[in-house]
Amino acid sequence: MTTFRYLTAGESHGPGLTVIVEGIPAGLELTEEYIEKQMARRQKGYGSGGRMKIEKDRADIRSGVRHGITLGSPIALWIENLDFANWTEAMSIAPVGEEVDKKVHTKVVPGHADFPGALKYVQHDLRNVLERASARETAARVAAASLARRLLEEFGISIHSRTVATGAEEGRTIAIEDVDWDVVEASDVRASDPDADARFKAAIDRAKEDRTTVGGVFEVVAFGAPVGLGSHVQWDRKLDARLARAMMSINAVKGVEIGTGFANTRRPGREVQDVIVPDPSDPRRFRQTSNHAGGIEGGMSNGQPIITNVAIKPIATMTKPLPSVDINTGEVVEAAYNRSDICQVARACPIGEAMMALVLVEAMLEKFGGDSLGEMSRNYTGYIESHQEFGRG
Repeated sequence: MTTFRYLTAGESHGPGLTVIVEGIPAGLELTEEYIEKQMARRQKGYGSGGRMKIEKDRADIRSGVRHGITLGSPIALWIENLDFANWTEAMSIAPVGEEVDKKVHTKVVPGHADFPGALKYVQHDLRNVLERASARETAARVAAASLARRLLEEFGISIHSRTVATGAEEGRTIAIEDVDWDVVEASDVRASDPDADARFKAAIDRAKEDRTTVGGVFEVVAFGAPVGLGSHVQWDRKLDARLARAMMSINAVKGVEIGTGFANTRRPGREVQDVIVPDPSDPRRFRQTSNHAGGIEGGMSNGQPIITNVAIKPIATMTKPLPSVDINTGEVVEAAYNRSDICQVARACPIGEAMMALVLVEAMLEKFGGDSLGEMSRNYTGYIESHQEFGRG
């Protein structure tokens, strides 16, 4: 079994972000331009804050690739924070004098990591928590996931995402098979139809006018995943459990649904099970007549598109701050305001894609892994061919 793992390090206003990815097999074509294209998608979005006007994310490959081909060794990436030029003293690694403005934060933001983090790590400057808790860290995850996505492409697996709701505004119901993903990519709010695009933007504009923030729901879909990723034999190997954990790790996410999970609770059982019928034209020799399960049954992929819906709450930082406290004095104050988005749903979509890619590539390497792409491809082909033994009567 080939192990896939990755680590990220770095602070929001520090020099940059470091990523180390291990487990990508040798022989995969990979370029910095491919990674940059995926990272640029994370920086788009109607209602984004000023930070996106400063940064132009690019990951420099520092190891693990030679002449555009992976070596099978750990791949190290470096993402420079351009905004660090304005924070060189406040975020200095070395000690600084008392005359330096350290940009100390003591006013708690309700709904942020700074309160529990301060008490857990005994920090009297909330910046020591919020710098790492910032969604800036997700740039590193998208970079790591670009490697995963590139490997998945070799096996015909593609991942897409769209916004399905912004605040109380919901998009028109369009089956994933009928979505024009080029339309979604062209939309600043990642809507799949023009009417939803206009209503989502209006909801963001209203929130901005009210000096508050707005959340929503986004959908991440993987096409082409083979049957059998994950396992039913232990709780922590179940694919849906791993996906739920990954999606919940995204900043401000508070709910995850696989397929039509929540709606299924309001319907009788006969309406929510995905009936299986013979189909010699399908590589599995069977197919489901619906996909309420979201492509996962018993903790394993079933060959259908894998669908997750993710609920993300409004961002905690607002231009009209809520009442709060000073962490050191206990004094009642207004919460601190830091530059932030009005709505992050569209920007969260590529992050959701990243987490989907990271989970799927881990499962693919567990199932088919090898030291080289050729070895992994042979393992995959043999497995797919084995399905032809079933359903012949």
